[in-house]
Amino acid sequence: MTTRTATVPGLAGQVLAGYGDRVRLHDLYDEAGASVYHDLAAVDTTEIRELLRSVRAVPGPVLELAAGSGRLTLPLLALGREVTALELEESMVALLRDRLAEAPAGIGARCTVVQGDMSDFQLDGTFAVVVLGTTSVSLLDAEGRAGLYAAVRAHLRPGGRFLLSTVDVAGADEDDLDLEAVGASGRRYRMIEHWRAGQEVRRVTILPAERDTPQDGPVLALTTSIRVLPPDDLVRELASAGLRVVARHSLPAASHRHTGVLLEAEAA
Repeated sequence: MTTRTATVPGLAGQVLAGYGDRVRLHDLYDEAGASVYHDLAAVDTTEIRELLRSVRAVPGPVLELAAGSGRLTLPLLALGREVTALELEESMVALLRDRLAEAPAGIGARCTVVQGDMSDFQLDGTFAVVVLGTTSVSLLDAEGRAGLYAAVRAHLRPGGRFLLSTVDVAGADEDDLDLEAVGASGRRYRMIEHWRAGQEVRRVTILPAERDTPQDGPVLALTTSIRVLPPDDLVRELASAGLRVVARHSLPAASHRHTGVLLEAEAA
């Protein structure tokens, strides 16, 4: 945790400054942020239909990378597949295990949960499909993405598919995008994204909705930095790593300045 709210740019930084030393600033993926991430992810159906359509076309076991708390894991298991779910953060692994334990009988038994780094992993066996959803590739720098591609190739069966999603960000007059979202619990959140056209990273901050913020006591704020990785850039990177993109699928727009794309690649 850090209380250095001055490190948060734009509108979100101004809002946090107004709360003074009441702010408790955490990374979205740490222990404090895990429950909020799960609350929001549980109602986010973006890309699920498109991913499942592509997975259905390739029979065999599935490897899901950056599985989080299971937003995609449970739908993949519902296809009747054997799924290996790899996740780095211990807090997310715990949430995923809890969800699998609560799932209908037989579903959890088809899932193997592994704590590991998507940019550097070695697992037993190979997979018909490797899935990296939720634009999680944008969490990796260039070196991390190179490690990811190499590990995917090593674990992909002949004729298999690597499915990954990304977001193209369009420039706009304003640097800050200010949205409200409602989680599965019914809690409301204020989500502020700061990004200026041409910048390589966008900064997302999640706060309680303004009308739900307590008048006194701590205010939890969660933040994360997300790289801007246009689809054409990823296609070139994948090709250099020996992974040829064979299909591109449009995803529902998350906002007026975000365009989602699902890439489908095979070993060249």
